[in-house]
Amino acid sequence: QVQLVESGGGLVQVGGSLRLSCAASGRTFTFSHYAMGWFRQAPGKEREFVAAISSSSTYKSYSHSVKGRFTISRDNAKLTMYLQMSSLKPEDTAVYYCAAKAGYSSDDYASYNYWGQGTQVTVPS
Repeated sequence: QVQLVESGGGLVQVGGSLRLSCAASGRTFTFSHYAMGWFRQAPGKEREFVAAISSSSTYKSYSHSVKGRFTISRDNAKLTMYLQMSSLKPEDTAVYYCAAKAGYSSDDYASYNYWGQGTQVTVPS
């Protein structure tokens, strides 16, 4: 069974920073073989792509709305992925989910096999 657990969410002021973590576990889950992604969902909105990283960290991609402000990374030895968020805006308020998929990284949430339970990020206006 694969488990992804997000942490690091919270309340932060406009312009502030947060670092989200996604810890992976699972007896048959080889973290270093999976591409990983971050997605978010605000109230009343569809889940949207935030960032993705390939299994070896060679390839990283970002949505237009976060590019230049957010940085995705991973530590395969620690079975953990990160999302460093800076210059946060009220429109970044959402539940942030991490996800894992076999093969190439992708911005398509439907292609991801495993999901965490989410962590709330709130940036009040």
